Amino acid sequence: AQQGRVREKVYGKQKIYFADQEQLPAASDAELRGLDGEIAARSGQLQALQQSCRHMEAELKDLNSSMTTPEIAREIEALRKDCASYTEKLERIKSATNHVTPEEKEKVCREQQLYRREWRRRKRMATELLDAILEGYPKSKKQFFEEVGIETDEDHGVVLPATT
Repeated sequence: AQQGRVREKVYGKQKIYFADQEQLPAASDAELRGLDGEIAARSGQLQALQQSCRHMEAELKDLNSSMTTPEIAREIEALRKDCASYTEKLERIKSATNHVTPEEKEKVCREQQLYRREWRRRKRMATELLDAILEGYPKSKKQFFEEVGIETDEDHGVVLPATT
């Protein structure tokens, strides 16, 4: 600063030093246009390089996320073992002699419908009977169920099976 090559500015308690531009030669308009052209060319090169870099990074990410050849070989081997076990299981099922006949299946379905119908009928009867008792009962339905010891399907999360 004392030699005059660097200037000093004081802003409160801070001091800022910068090069003295008065000592630099002034650039002509032709030089400024040439520098502007060079800046534009370099900016274009920079954008092209950045685009290329992004493309290469995306390609690297894809390659890193894909499986390697040994990993693929292990995966193929595991899939072949699974396929073989499923094929064996299918053959066992096909060769089984204890298949359910359509008549047996129909019989079981009819029995299920009968039991489901009976369940509904008995539940309806019990509900109607309890409602009749509760009409003259001074306490709540919940208190009555606790005193008598009644457990409902809903208390145990039991749901009537759907019709098949």
